[in-house]
Amino acid sequence: MVALLNWRLRRSRLTRLTGGIAALLSSVLPKSLYGRTLIIIIAPMVLLQAVVAYVFMERHYETVTRRLSEATTRDISVLLSIYKTYSHDDKYEKLIKMARDDLNLTVQILPEQNLPPVRPKPFFGLLDRTLSNEIRKQIGKPFWIDTIGRSRLVEIRIKLDNAVFRVLARRSQTYASNSHIFLLWMIGTSLVLLAVAILFMRNQIKPILQLAQAAERFGKGRQAPDDFRPRGAREVRQAALSFMEMRNRIERQMEQRTTMLAGVSHDLRTILTRFKLQLAIFGETDEAQEMQADVDEMQAMLEDYMAFARGDSSEKSSQVNIRRLVQEIRKQSEQDKTAITLELPSGAIDVPLRRHAFKRAVTNVVSNAARFSKNVTIQVAKNNNWLTLRIDDDGPGIPKNQREKVFRPFYRLDVARKQHSGASTGLGLSIARDIVRSHGGDITLKESKMGGLQAVIRVPV
Repeated sequence: MVALLNWRLRRSRLTRLTGGIAALLSSVLPKSLYGRTLIIIIAPMVLLQAVVAYVFMERHYETVTRRLSEATTRDISVLLSIYKTYSHDDKYEKLIKMARDDLNLTVQILPEQNLPPVRPKPFFGLLDRTLSNEIRKQIGKPFWIDTIGRSRLVEIRIKLDNAVFRVLARRSQTYASNSHIFLLWMIGTSLVLLAVAILFMRNQIKPILQLAQAAERFGKGRQAPDDFRPRGAREVRQAALSFMEMRNRIERQMEQRTTMLAGVSHDLRTILTRFKLQLAIFGETDEAQEMQADVDEMQAMLEDYMAFARGDSSEKSSQVNIRRLVQEIRKQSEQDKTAITLELPSGAIDVPLRRHAFKRAVTNVVSNAARFSKNVTIQVAKNNNWLTLRIDDDGPGIPKNQREKVFRPFYRLDVARKQHSGASTGLGLSIARDIVRSHGGDITLKESKMGGLQAVIRVPV
């Protein structure tokens, strides 16, 4: 039982650890397709280069360095053997000359002295380690080497019984000094391949970005860019063609619906016009006035139904002056009992919108607020590529559990039915949200600081 608990505890810790690592990688790795694709290309290439470099350094570089150090040490060992049997009459001039001409080594015979203190080992100590091992193996006497003191020379001192044998050898004699050429070629070719991969991936990602922009513009009710056409890889072209076919089907469907609704609207308006003419014949009687009120209400309801079903989708986007638009809405919606206050930022705010449709949406929200309150405030702000309109009122508000229900078609609160029976069809907020969402935005309701309701309209720009 204890073992099972320990296993579960270790498994829980491991799960938390892997989850933390995954979260860290998710926060560090790029989010875009372009960045992730580059990583997919670069990571294997870097791994391949690392493996190749390791194999080269481990096999070729270290092997060549060991062979060169072994040969240099063997030459020094030969010179030491000659030194032991050499005549001292000419002060070792023949030995020094033979070492310089035949072995390319500079030799000095120093008086007996202590070897210099050991220097710090270099960070990349392959030469120091390899040469030291060969000297210990072939000569077996106390020695001191300096592989970093001079850039082109390696100094070796070997302590003999009554002298110090000092040898200067070129660095290229002791290790593979031209290995950097291989590394430079490897890095250079990698950079060239990466540049080609980056250019290729940019050309492949560009059609995907254009397709995303076209879909976004279509979702906001705007026209696709003029230069948009299927391009790129076969799968990207297929996705673009599917999007264009879907867009054409939606546009045809909406056009057919608009045409049908226009015909229905024309027929119903004709009948209502007949009612109005017949009522005009009856004169100004009480019964005629009541029937005229019913006809006017039917016409208003018909206009609301048609507007909701049509959605004003045929209108094209254009640059709209939001300051002027809001001022027009205040002038049209202001009633004797309701004061509408505007809070506008300094400077002009021009946003690409379907003007009449957006004006209708904001007017519906403002009129709904003015109907149930005495003070309304409209605040306009534009930041982070979003246009935000906040409509606050000091009315009774809407309960939190019904704030989403009021956007349903034909839904009306009990308060509205009792106080304003017949004044509303229950489509105002539905039409407003439908229009705002067709622009790529949304409408939300929340509690206002004025004590009533706050409607927030946000659309991308």
